Amino acid sequence: MNDLRNASAEAPATVLERQREAYLRDGAPDLATRRSDLSRLRALLIDNRGELEKAVAADFGHRSCHETALMELVPTVEGIDYLSKNLRRFMSPERRKVSAVFRMGCARVAYQPLGVIGIISPWNYPLNLALMPLATALAAGNRVMLKPSELTPRTSALMQHLLAEAFDAEKVAVITGDAEVAKAFSALPFDHLMFTGSTRIGRAVMRAASENLTPVTLELGGKSPAIIAQGAVDQTVARRIAFGKLANAGQTCVAPDYALIHEDDLEVFTTALDTATARLYPKGPVSDDYSTIVSDAHYDRLIGLIEDARAKGAKIMTMGHDAERAPNRKRTIAPTLILNPKPDMDVMQDEIFGPILPVMTYRTLDEAITFVNARPRPLALYWFGPSGEDQDRVLAETTSGNVGINSTMMHVAQDDLPFGGVGESGMGAYHGVEGFRRFSHAKGIFVQGRWNFADLAMAPFGGLANRLLKFMLR
Repeated sequence: MNDLRNASAEAPATVLERQREAYLRDGAPDLATRRSDLSRLRALLIDNRGELEKAVAADFGHRSCHETALMELVPTVEGIDYLSKNLRRFMSPERRKVSAVFRMGCARVAYQPLGVIGIISPWNYPLNLALMPLATALAAGNRVMLKPSELTPRTSALMQHLLAEAFDAEKVAVITGDAEVAKAFSALPFDHLMFTGSTRIGRAVMRAASENLTPVTLELGGKSPAIIAQGAVDQTVARRIAFGKLANAGQTCVAPDYALIHEDDLEVFTTALDTATARLYPKGPVSDDYSTIVSDAHYDRLIGLIEDARAKGAKIMTMGHDAERAPNRKRTIAPTLILNPKPDMDVMQDEIFGPILPVMTYRTLDEAITFVNARPRPLALYWFGPSGEDQDRVLAETTSGNVGINSTMMHVAQDDLPFGGVGESGMGAYHGVEGFRRFSHAKGIFVQGRWNFADLAMAPFGGLANRLLKFMLR
């Protein structure tokens, strides 16, 4: 067997060719092999936890090891366990119904691997958003080429090393490099390509993939709203919104991007959010548990959003303890509210991806729903309030990738729920059985019985065919 452990030293097209040859040679792996692959990936995470946490922290400048463990390692390990536990059921052919005319035959759907899956993963959760798609693709029986982000080089290099130790590169190969490498990677003729990142880059990836008619899964983002029902603000709501906005310093695709608050609740909301932030981060923006921004360019962009809003008349409010200490740590931005921003402000144009929360007020729920629906469909939507007519209206009258009710981000951690966007926030879903099927081909199979009424409908046509047609078109 050819050894491709130094996969990045070879042209990605060569690696793809060898993986495809290996797939054709060996065929689809059985249940035991797939579970063994998942077990190997799980052990890689558990055995190298400390190294992985340190690599991520070094790439960000500062990120809590607890945050990496809780938000990356735990959901990945639990996702692997879920896949392994349910894999036999996922792999089993499904019986399908046949009509009366074909009753002597039988139909089924068999799920077979697509072949070689390409995965382009982002920097904000460099472990989970690379390794969970990898685990799903392996569970579906595929070979995988992974291109992690160049913005987290230490983590990418460590994943490349660890995966090369755990898997022959004919099964899993990691390709590292800059944006030009990623561009060339997206143009390869994979059997399926998955991209997680911005909507702007997602468009370019889809254009490149279309040249090869490569099907794509795009996990993008967008401006995910949090709608708080009139009178529903309390400390629990504030804590959950603060958690969703400030985990990883807001560098999360499903972070609440803006909040819609009833005009009567604005003051109580800002006060409660300030209190919640202070409790989450007792030392303010220099707390050990508060992350830095990943790069100077991203930091400068976020500061620019705040200054643009300030210059255009918005009220800027920092939250929690000691906001003035943020400049004492490199690339650190204090949790910031922008109150009642105008639609033309930069902060309201694109996904924020930082610890900045625009807060807008509404007078009626109709206004809030109309505001959400006037914008591209978000990856997530959050509703805080009691069950009942208003909640039902929000669910029925808005469209988003997923919904969290009285929570933020927790829907992503549900292994049995699909996760994905809609419209500008993405296409296709993974997690759950939907992920397994996303990386599989659903092959329809019909087995003809010895006797079949359809045989009576073959030429030359006559009275028997007419009677059969009368029965079928009754």
